[in-house]
Amino acid sequence: MKNVVETKSDIPVQEGIDLRGLIKFVIPSLFGVFIFLFPILDGSGSFNIPLGVITEYLIETLSAWLPAIVTITMIISTIFTVSASLFKPSFIQNSSLMTSLFDVNLFWMLTRVIGTIFSIMTFYNTGFDIIRSELTGQVMFGLLTSLIVWFFVASFLMPYLINFGVMEFFGTLLRGVTKPLFTLPGRSTIDLLASWIGNVNVGVVVTREQYQDGFYTGREAAAIATCFSTVSLPFCLVIAGMLGVDHMFPLFYLSVVIAGIVSAVIIPRIPPISRVSDTYLKENKFREKIPTHTSKFKWGLQQAIERAKSAGSLKNQIKQGSNIFLGIAFVLIPQVMAIGTIALVIAEYTTVFQFLSKPIVPLLQLMQIPEAVQAAPATIVGFIDMFMPAVLASGIEAEITRFILGALSLVQVIYLTEMGTLLIISKIPINIWHLFLVFVERTIISLPIIALIAHIIY
Repeated sequence: MKNVVETKSDIPVQEGIDLRGLIKFVIPSLFGVFIFLFPILDGSGSFNIPLGVITEYLIETLSAWLPAIVTITMIISTIFTVSASLFKPSFIQNSSLMTSLFDVNLFWMLTRVIGTIFSIMTFYNTGFDIIRSELTGQVMFGLLTSLIVWFFVASFLMPYLINFGVMEFFGTLLRGVTKPLFTLPGRSTIDLLASWIGNVNVGVVVTREQYQDGFYTGREAAAIATCFSTVSLPFCLVIAGMLGVDHMFPLFYLSVVIAGIVSAVIIPRIPPISRVSDTYLKENKFREKIPTHTSKFKWGLQQAIERAKSAGSLKNQIKQGSNIFLGIAFVLIPQVMAIGTIALVIAEYTTVFQFLSKPIVPLLQLMQIPEAVQAAPATIVGFIDMFMPAVLASGIEAEITRFILGALSLVQVIYLTEMGTLLIISKIPINIWHLFLVFVERTIISLPIIALIAHIIY
């Protein structure tokens, strides 16, 4: 572990430009930016990013096979995990990759076993109704069939966004914006955009990989993952449609953006994120501080070229993508199935959230939000799953209340069924208690902002 130190880079300033290095930086980086950040019109006439278009095409093409693929993946994960824990076979113990995937503690082993049992119940439509119902197991199972495709595509394309210098280049140019505004390094600019525009889970994985490679401190990674891993623009449109406020979508999305930016400015500066260890997981060779008598552009370009030259061959990128995907398929998928299904059972079949939301009713009444009693559970149930606030709010008559709850659910960011679990099992130094506190903080910060905008509109 190494403390954050603002020092000059040990890379000397070069006078000339390495043309081969420049080409290796520019072409893969442009491809990565296009895939993850460039908005295009999809077949339905809506804006999406190329990554989303590719993924949705594959989901539609493979839809008949995906449930079986997800189930088989979980079964394989559980068999190997139980074998590694109980028998410690040499083919797992002698492989660093296999050890990282399957040699886990008792809690995570049991979690994978439970997730696999839930998936088998749901796939074969057998067992306890409370587990395999349309409100619990089937929701999670449907979610995972799309997630596995998202991660398959993103894992192999992600190296072009993070390994070829685009983060170093824009990090040098934009440090003067991101550092004072969000207390984050300039190189996180591309990560922030990818997290905000693209799939929320892909954004978390990008952040995780950057932390594990020593480019972010623990605090920086935690701040990026909890403040910028928002849902995509197409999903915002889906939520607006579910709540019957899609005719107000530009103002609806503007509310999300304003509240999200204000939250992102405040959250990194207060506990629990401000107290996360501000140290690197491994040595960080990239420095954003510019040497004397060197322009931002020249230094950023040199840093980018050096990064691209160290990226390795196509074979290295494929290997990295494979490791990322295997880690998600065998680790995340069964654990999300277990945690998400249990969380949905609690939300759907108990009164826990009705009880917990009672103190929120007076706050909603103070803000003059109609149907406050019915609306209160929707303000906190988003900690479990991002769809649930919209489901609860869809039955509320007052459009202003549906507008507020929909926008709030998109700003809250933290939910256990996907990104919360992905963060918990990552090496980023953040736990479920941190996530809950950040969720509460984002709710407290965002709710008055969204309510004020809604009252101006309505």
